[in-house]
Amino acid sequence: MDSQFNDSVADELYDAAKLISQNRYKKAEPILRDFLNENPLDVNAMRLLADVGIEFRAYKEAGYLLNRALDLAPNFHHARFSYANLLYKRQLPEEALLQIEILLKEDPENIQWLSLKAVNFALANQHEKATELFELIIQKYPANNQIYLSYGHALRAVGRIPEAIAAYKKAISFKRGVGEAYWSLANLKTFVFLDEDIESIKAMLNDKNCNFEDYYHLLFAFGKAFEDKGEYQKSMAAYIKGNQIKSKQVPWKPQQFNQECSKIKNFFTKELFQTLQPCGSEAIDPIFVVGLPRSGSTLIEQILSSHSLIEGTTELQNIIALSRKIGEVDGTNQDSESNYPKKLQSIRAKVFKEMGDAYIQNTQSQRIKNTPFFIDKMPNNFIHIGLIQLILPNAKIIDARRNPMDCSFSCYKQLFGSGQGFTYSLNRISNYYLDYLEIMDHWDEVLPGKIHRVQYEDMINNTEDEIRKLLDYCGVNFEKDCLNFFNNKRAVRTPSSEQVRQPIYNSSVKHWKNFEPYLEDLKKVFIQNKVRF
Repeated sequence: MDSQFNDSVADELYDAAKLISQNRYKKAEPILRDFLNENPLDVNAMRLLADVGIEFRAYKEAGYLLNRALDLAPNFHHARFSYANLLYKRQLPEEALLQIEILLKEDPENIQWLSLKAVNFALANQHEKATELFELIIQKYPANNQIYLSYGHALRAVGRIPEAIAAYKKAISFKRGVGEAYWSLANLKTFVFLDEDIESIKAMLNDKNCNFEDYYHLLFAFGKAFEDKGEYQKSMAAYIKGNQIKSKQVPWKPQQFNQECSKIKNFFTKELFQTLQPCGSEAIDPIFVVGLPRSGSTLIEQILSSHSLIEGTTELQNIIALSRKIGEVDGTNQDSESNYPKKLQSIRAKVFKEMGDAYIQNTQSQRIKNTPFFIDKMPNNFIHIGLIQLILPNAKIIDARRNPMDCSFSCYKQLFGSGQGFTYSLNRISNYYLDYLEIMDHWDEVLPGKIHRVQYEDMINNTEDEIRKLLDYCGVNFEKDCLNFFNNKRAVRTPSSEQVRQPIYNSSVKHWKNFEPYLEDLKKVFIQNKVRF
């Protein structure tokens, strides 16, 4: 079927494919939609429109198009590769790997397919397999900067930092798409740029041909470079510009999120939980760590996963995906009206048990050690604690909290891999933090004693006491390895990966003070709302 895509293909498809190759997806979309209206069985058009959908995170429609194309043409390898990529984007690595294996039976040496297999290994928490496969690819084929970047990410996750640095520097040597490589070095948190590195970044930022994605990646790296040098004014200037540019790419509507929080607070009442208890799965396995990013959640996860009975996984998407399924939205359109949580009113009690059991089943692939307990460290789950209580009433929930100024500014200077649109302006962050505090107060009121709160600064200052309280809440005995969490060799994929491989340190406490002159508006918001910092 791949041979169908040849010189005889309609001019419209050729034009659309060319626009996609130039990253001009918005221009390609109407061409493809018009063409499919006239040619509804054209699998090439389905695949191209699906690729546009994947770019815009319209995953539901993209999945429909690709499944339809594969029904019509099972041997259409381009469509199957796009489908595997879609599954990867949806964080379904096991399903993606099944599709890739079908492809590799046809061509075991295809570098694109092998590379996608490697990144799916990493997503499935199989980092050793990922690094081995990347090493095979690099050894056998002329690799590109993206392969070295992905290889660097896999090396970083398993703590092979000198090799990760070498991989990122190799990615930089390709002289294109270098922004992400420079940011990846900065994002190690422990890497310090030399003056010559700073000059290279500056030259690229001044290059009129520097592309959009490179530009904002370089700005965040530039901010980190000057922060390490103690040149906070230059650092802040880079962070401000980087956030201004990134915010245009990642929209966020604070009022809409506030309304969503209000709907959830109004729905999940004490009376609701009294009516529906007991229901849900009987599983005791999950330990949810929630809060804001950069709040110390990775430190908590590292401590807990050093216990012999607890396994760390990653920031699992399952609860968020379930809320979208209930609300009948796919998460691609901020303006779409969700039926969540009101749709829960029409769900029978036994379905909550089925949902909880399905969560346990669907997260099994992320559990390698098969310990009695495992950690789901998706911070954004704080808004879904009510849903968690309904489907997994025996789950433990830990709220990771940090000084609002330190936490907010740390979010502001972090360039996230995806999502977290609230972080790309100080105004967005302050509003989000206030909504977070309000909804956590609500959970404390309607589910008294359910949530264990860990204040980052207390963990730093009274480490053993806080660890003992944490383990006691989780229902496990104290183990000394939890004090020596920095010796834990587990894979860590979050921005704090290198920080949690060090003993406790306090240099990040009150770090925002270095930038205080530029954070006056943020301070005012917290002062006006009586938030202590």
